[in-house]
Amino acid sequence: MSLIDKQLNKNNIIYQMELLRDIAHISGKSGLYRILKPGRGGVIVETLDDKKQKEMVSSNARVSVLKDISIYTEDPNTSIPLSDIFLKAREIHGEKVDFDFKNASNTQVFDLFGAIMPEFDRERVYASDVKKIITWYNILSATMPELFVPSAETAEEAKA
Repeated sequence: MSLIDKQLNKNNIIYQMELLRDIAHISGKSGLYRILKPGRGGVIVETLDDKKQKEMVSSNARVSVLKDISIYTEDPNTSIPLSDIFLKAREIHGEKVDFDFKNASNTQVFDLFGAIMPEFDRERVYASDVKKIITWYNILSATMPELFVPSAETAEEAKA
């Protein structure tokens, strides 16, 4: 990988991290949500599906912003941000990770994730976590492909 390619990759991760600050998972709800703005009693969100439904989420709800989520590694002092995992999934699987979670064993789920992130901690990361991450990747890849393409601005910065 050339120096320019490495810089582009680094800038892409930074760009992607900025976009992930507006995307959240809400505990107890399926799918992902775009955070639109704070409201009186919580935050207004919009679904990332075709319906684009808006709703107010109570301030008591457990809202996890994707930018703040990282995955445990075998090194107890290190974790990998979701953006890195998403980029690696794109590199390996393309636009969609096609995997049948319903009929897969936990070992098969971990093997799939191990190809993306070999150093993940198999004791602290659960199969349900992996399923969520892959589902989120597929949603983001379909609804926000700009996450996986460096902006023209970051490409120009890397060339300079």
